[in-house]
Parts: sequence; C-alpha cells; structure tokens
Amino acid sequence: MRHPRIPPVRFVLIDGALWGVLAAATGYGFRDAGGASLVMDLLLPLTVLAVAVPLSRTRPGVAVLLVNGLCALGLADAATPANAHVLSLAMLSCLLGVRVARGRGPLLVLASCLAVDIAACAVLRVPAVWWFYALTVLPTALLLPWLAGRHWRGRRELVREGWRLARSLQERQHLVAERARLTERADIAADMHDSLGHALSLVALRAGALELSPDLTEGDRADLAELRGTIADAVEQLRETVAVLHEPGTGPYPGTGPSGLPVKDTVEDLLSRAVASGVPVRWERRGAVPVLPPMVERGMYRVVQEALTNALKHAPDSKVSVAIDHEPDRTRVTVVNAAAPGAGAGQSGGQAADMGGRGLTGLRERVTVLGGTLRTGPHRGGFRVTAVLPHRPPAQATPPGTDTAVGSAQEATERHAAVRRSARRRSIAAFAAPVVAAAFFVPAAVYLAWQLTTGVLTPARFDELEPGRSRTELTHLLPGGAFPYPPDHARSAPRPPGAACEFYRSGRDLFDQVDLYRLCWTDGRLVAKDTWEATDSGRTSG
Repeated sequence: MRHPRIPPVRFVLIDGALWGVLAAATGYGFRDAGGASLVMDLLLPLTVLAVAVPLSRTRPGVAVLLVNGLCALGLADAATPANAHVLSLAMLSCLLGVRVARGRGPLLVLASCLAVDIAACAVLRVPAVWWFYALTVLPTALLLPWLAGRHWRGRRELVREGWRLARSLQERQHLVAERARLTERADIAADMHDSLGHALSLVALRAGALELSPDLTEGDRADLAELRGTIADAVEQLRETVAVLHEPGTGPYPGTGPSGLPVKDTVEDLLSRAVASGVPVRWERRGAVPVLPPMVERGMYRVVQEALTNALKHAPDSKVSVAIDHEPDRTRVTVVNAAAPGAGAGQSGGQAADMGGRGLTGLRERVTVLGGTLRTGPHRGGFRVTAVLPHRPPAQATPPGTDTAVGSAQEATERHAAVRRSARRRSIAAFAAPVVAAAFFVPAAVYLAWQLTTGVLTPARFDELEPGRSRTELTHLLPGGAFPYPPDHARSAPRPPGAACEFYRSGRDLFDQVDLYRLCWTDGRLVAKDTWEATDSGRTSG
C-alpha cells in the first residue's frame, strides 16, 4: 500500500507564511470594501488560496488559474474591478516562472487566464474602466511577475552551474595532478631500472669473469656463482617492480620527473665503464657533435644504456658495436650485439623475444615522446637497436589522462556557457517586456484617464445649470468634453424628442463608480438634465 507523500516541514512553513501574507492582503481588501459579502469576498478567496499555495509546488499553472478566477469574479463587482486578489495573482505567477523551466506551458496558462478575463468582461457587459483593468492590470500582474520569476530561476541556474563547473575543474585538476604524480613515480622507477640494472649487469659480468680465474678455490667459485645468481635475481625483481609501478598505456613525458633533468653522465663515460668491466665494446662517433637539448642527450644515453644492459643479460660473451651518427637535424644511435658463442637459431629467436620486455618498451615510449623512432629486432644472428632522435623535440607532451580531463572540463564549460546564454535571454526578456508593454498600455491608460477626468461635471455646477438657457450662456459651467462611455441603460434611456444628450461624470475617481449626469440639448438650448446614481443605476430628473 502506497502512503501519501508528506511534504517536508520547511515547505509547510514557507507555504503557511505565504498564505498568511496573501490572506492578510485579502482581509484588508475585504475590510476596505465596506458592504462586501463575507462568504464570496472573504471565505471563498481564503479557501482558494489555501488550495492554490501548496498546489503551486506541483501544479503551478493550475494554481495561477484558480487565483485568476478570483480576479475574474471581482469584475462582477459593480463598485470597482480592483481588489486584493491581483497581488495573489502576481505572486503565484512569479512562482510559476521560478518553478517551471520551459516557457510554452506557462504562456498557455497566461493566455488562458487572459481569455477568461476577457470572456468575463463580455458576459457581464462591464463598463469601459473594467475592460481597461482586464486588458492592462491583470495581464501585467500575469506577465511581468512570470518574467521576473524566470529571470530569478535563470540566475539560480547560472550560479549552480558555475559552482558545478568549479567543482568539475577542481576534480579534473586533482585527477591530472594524481596522474602526473603516478607517471613521475613510473619515470623514476624506469630510470632506476635503466641505471641500477645496467650497473648490476656489469657487476654480474665481473663476477662471472672472476669465477673463471684459475687462482680461485671451488668454494670461492661457488660463492661467486651464488653472488652472480643473487645479482640476476635482483635485476629481475627490479624489472618486476618497474612493471608494477608503470601504469599500462602511459609513458614518460618531458617536464615531469628526472627524465627532463640535465644529464650528468655522458655516453663516453658509460662505454668506458663497460669496457673496464670486460665487455667487448667497439664504438665510434661520426659527424660534428652538436649542442643537444638535455632531453635529447638523456634519450641518447638511455638508448645506449638499455641496449648494453640487454646485451649483457641475453648474450654476455658477444661483441657489441655502438655507432653514433650526428646529422644536421637528427642523431642516429645504433647498437648491435653479435650472436652469443654457441647460440643456435632458436636461442637467437628467444633472445629477440625476451628483449621486447619492460626495458625496451619504456625506451620506445621515451624516444616517441622526443619525436624520434626506435626499431629493434634480430640482425645477423644477434640483435640490433636503432634509434633516431631529432635535435629539436616537439612541444611538451600532455600528461596521460589530461585529454579526458580537458574534454570533461570543456563539456562543463560549454554547459555553463549555455546556461549563461539562457539566463541572459531571460534577463533581456524580463527587462524588455515591461518596456514593450508600456509602449502599448501607457498611451492607452493616459488617453482613458484624460477622457475620464476631462468629462467631469461637479455637483455644484450641475445644480447651476437651468433648463431653457442657451449653451453659450452655460459654456463656463461645462467641462471640456463629455464622458464617452456611459452604461447601456443610461444610453438607451428615453430622451426628449429631437434632443441630443451628453453624459458627464460627477467625480474624478478612475476606478470607483460615480454618479452620471445627462444633459439634453435642442437647437443649442438645455431642455433636460438627469442624474443616474452609481448605487442603484436609477435615474433622477434634474
């Protein structure tokens, strides 16, 4: 069994406070009206508001229609169309703009309200002031608060998207920093593998050479063999550690970690240590030695170091040749180790397979980042490593994962820009609509007010008008113009034969009913004057 959803206490308190404000305005209007009906003018509006205010959270359009119905009923008041319900209508229309994102549905609601108001005026056959009220005040109370609510909603969405964008950028920044930190750790580990692995390989080679010395006892040879095995195990453990630290699919990039630091050791020093350790290395350097960037110098050093390490590991007794060719815009490094003595074709193929591990993979990533190429493979029974390094590496590479982070940040930026454009359009509409409405309504209001105020004949002057006198004699008592909108019952009332009648208002109040005066003229002389009282629409002869 589903239980009805109970709104949070906060919403109940807010709706209660809003209802209290609107109820106070309704009560003030009821007290000011004087002879208003308790049921129709107070109890019914309070009940409708009690339903409409909480309903505005789920069905704001229906709530606006309910309150607009109260305004339409107010048009039936014979005294004045103005009432306090227009404040409630403006408030709920504002909530409609705040709580509904789209504009088509609310515009249909506003058009329906206007249609109801116009229909009420037509059915009730209200005076001109009532029509003016229905065509200006009520649409203003509907449209302008709705635009203000939409503007407020747009500003809130803009602020919310701004904070969301800031959080997204912060998360992406943390992600990029974390990936850079992990990549830097992998770079450090790779450098340790290259440097320490090479040194340990040389130590293992020296230990193997000492093991063959005729001056050693069998115990010494056993100790050296154990030492060489321990060193080989250390190199293997180091390789596995680097493989764990190195994230799959990523590689070193310049500018992060030791890979971008200036080289302290040269290729000549590296080869000299290898020769001193008993490695049969023959090397030559061709071409003018250029001044290379530290990253390129470091890359060339790593190529020679990794190739020597692999040669000592897989073919310890083979001869190694190193050739460094300097060209105008690039340097080619070639390291070739001959086939190990007694190694067959199968062993050579196994060597080639083993040399495609972590060391050469990291080396290929390093060379690729520098804009160069690396080729490895069997060569005349042995193995060859060839690297081509440009003297000018490309611009600093982007850390792994940054493209995804930048893409997500770009999406958040575009979404924030779209919300900002929508908020700007709503702001323009909120400020432009009153200007456009004023261009139509203000001239009409001014013209109507001019007609109502210029067609006023005060009771004192009305009493001074005597039938039988000419219009010329009474001109100083008459206003500048007649009232053009008398009610139908006064316009159709019987008049003296052949007379032309004019109507005048007895007061300047624009929204309250006042007594009407009728003056009938025949051949320029006043033949009759009548009074239509505002309370009962009855006629009193003058």
